[in-house]
Amino acid sequence: MSEYMMDYLLYGGIFVSIMLVYVFKTSRQHKENLQSLDDAIAQNLTEPASLHPKIDPEKCLGSGGCVSACPEGDVLGLVHGKATLINPTKCIGHGACKLACPHDAISLVFGTEKRGIDIPEVDKNFQTNVPGIYIAGELGGMGLIRNAVEQGRQAVNEMAKSLRPDEEDMLDVLIVGAGPAGLAASLACKEKNLKFVTLEQDSLGGTVANYPRGKIVMTAPVDLPLVGKMKFTETTKEALMEFWLSIIEKTGLSININERLSDVEVLDDGFKINSEKASYKTQKILLAIGRRGTPRKLGVIGEEKTKVVYKLIDPEQYRGMNVLVVGGGDSALEAAVSISEEPGTEVTLSYRSESFGRAKVKNREKVDLAEQAGKLKVLMSSTVKNIEDDNVTLLQGDQAFCFKNDAVIVCVGGVLPTPFLRQIGINVETKHGTE
Repeated sequence: MSEYMMDYLLYGGIFVSIMLVYVFKTSRQHKENLQSLDDAIAQNLTEPASLHPKIDPEKCLGSGGCVSACPEGDVLGLVHGKATLINPTKCIGHGACKLACPHDAISLVFGTEKRGIDIPEVDKNFQTNVPGIYIAGELGGMGLIRNAVEQGRQAVNEMAKSLRPDEEDMLDVLIVGAGPAGLAASLACKEKNLKFVTLEQDSLGGTVANYPRGKIVMTAPVDLPLVGKMKFTETTKEALMEFWLSIIEKTGLSININERLSDVEVLDDGFKINSEKASYKTQKILLAIGRRGTPRKLGVIGEEKTKVVYKLIDPEQYRGMNVLVVGGGDSALEAAVSISEEPGTEVTLSYRSESFGRAKVKNREKVDLAEQAGKLKVLMSSTVKNIEDDNVTLLQGDQAFCFKNDAVIVCVGGVLPTPFLRQIGINVETKHGTE
């Protein structure tokens, strides 16, 4: 046999070996992806909670770039050569998959055919259908801190392009909300030497400030105006709040806390804003408020009792008590688990659906562990019938459960401030998986 033929067989053998390994790994990964998808369907975990990718199978060529780009891991997978959401409820709206797709096969959407999500109408520059009013952050569907910060900064950049100079009796920008989007926007205004006021009806931090003590906050590195890179990836609520307070001190940023917006009047040359404390005229408005608005209530007998609250601040205050947590999202699961870790507590978690489809995998796993350890009682497909001074009654199918109770924490989301938005002319659309 010639030396040429020997080399041919050698390299041919290596090539075949590589191909066999590739085929084996691809086949095994395909089976795992199919199993993940089947498990999600079987457990009714098919509804993404927020912004998520929608894949066009005609454009998708199965490059797998979107799969490896997702920071959360096995959210996407290749099934029959096409990118597929194999763990829909793990998606939290990073949007990295869309950027990684070389064939423009991915669009980012809100809602699904089964579950619509109300989203205010904004253009690519975050301006609503009312010229001069912009929306950034959670209200527009962007719950991630990184995304909210980016939107707040970009919205101010856009507003600055069309500001009229020398308007002595008017602000350039009025910002409503001092969460991540509002803080970033305020810093951007200060960086550009704009005349601005930031109103916050509660306290600095917005929704984050109301997180339970010790809650782990997920974000990603992002650039803040005047500050530079915010390098957090996973931190606690307290550490993040301390970081924001240090920024305010270093930059001299002024936030009007505990000042609630009352109404907005459209003028010929801008807007008149009335709060509970003052009136302002401004060229532009940035709404950087949360989506919760008014907490959604259960509408049951006894809900007006003082033992019923709509957010958890400190689990320790429930030590030694019998507590009912109502809801199936992340806030409900986190509240139930954290309270169950307090000595002497008896905690029940009630949710109306069959599965925690809106909650992150980590939180579902923590609930499972707490239940297995006997720290937490979980009643799926259950609803609250009534709340009394010393007990509560739940319904699960045809069966009623009455048990001792000292406190009820209702975590079923909030009512989007749709009436307020529509009152000032902003269109609100119900998205069902459309762009």
